[in-house]
Amino acid sequence: MSDPTRSYEPKIIAVANQKGGVGKTTTTINLGAALAELGRRVLIVDLDPQGNASTGLGIEPDDRTFTTYELLLEEIELKKVILDTSQRGLKIIPATVDLSSADMELIANEKRSFLLHDALRQPAMEGFAFDFILIDCPPSLNLLTVNAMVAAHSVLVPLQSEFFALEGLSQLMLSVREVRQTANPELRIEGVVLTMFDGRNNLSSLVEKDARDNLGDLVFKTRIPRNVRVSEAPSFAMPVLSYDPTSKGASAYRDLAKELMKNNVRKAA
Repeated sequence: MSDPTRSYEPKIIAVANQKGGVGKTTTTINLGAALAELGRRVLIVDLDPQGNASTGLGIEPDDRTFTTYELLLEEIELKKVILDTSQRGLKIIPATVDLSSADMELIANEKRSFLLHDALRQPAMEGFAFDFILIDCPPSLNLLTVNAMVAAHSVLVPLQSEFFALEGLSQLMLSVREVRQTANPELRIEGVVLTMFDGRNNLSSLVEKDARDNLGDLVFKTRIPRNVRVSEAPSFAMPVLSYDPTSKGASAYRDLAKELMKNNVRKAA
């Protein structure tokens, strides 16, 4: 549970989908950038051994001396592991391939499911005054993803607008329910965001209808379009909001950030 003596606590959101290639890391980076653009202080926790969020925000491999591996498995000072990005208000705890061995090492730890929870709630975190912490989960329902769900207040699910999109979602929902029953009773679904949406494609519209019929208000009104600028931005090591601020992709992520903040104000009221 959270420390009741703390005067300030950021909203922690795990961005998760066990299916790869759905825009999970892209959404984490660009939602974080959009929230920062709106004046919020944001931390991205790269929990994927591929380290794509770190690369996409311009963190060179040589600069990743301390990573989420040390955050989970060693006592590391937060100021050593939290790095600045090129965007004001947006910081990151990077990842390297070393994290791929963490699953095996975590098994022997009796607090294995709560390590990230405790790391993100240590007293030193308060000095950073983050408003949001976004956790980029690996594309699997492993112990790292469980750590993210135990640490988080909610789970945001990117859902690619393609055939069979909803099939894997049921397993993710079951995992959320299990974590809620065993370790984090306050965990909820923040929402499902449709990614790679192509309004000219009948399939995208069918997936949207299916998602809204089955999930109702859990599906964000904002849809992230299939946009070449969004795809290009990571190769230039920057969010699409910096790479092409006027693109449809950048505009969509700004809308998503506003919708997320509006939803949280409404839920807190």
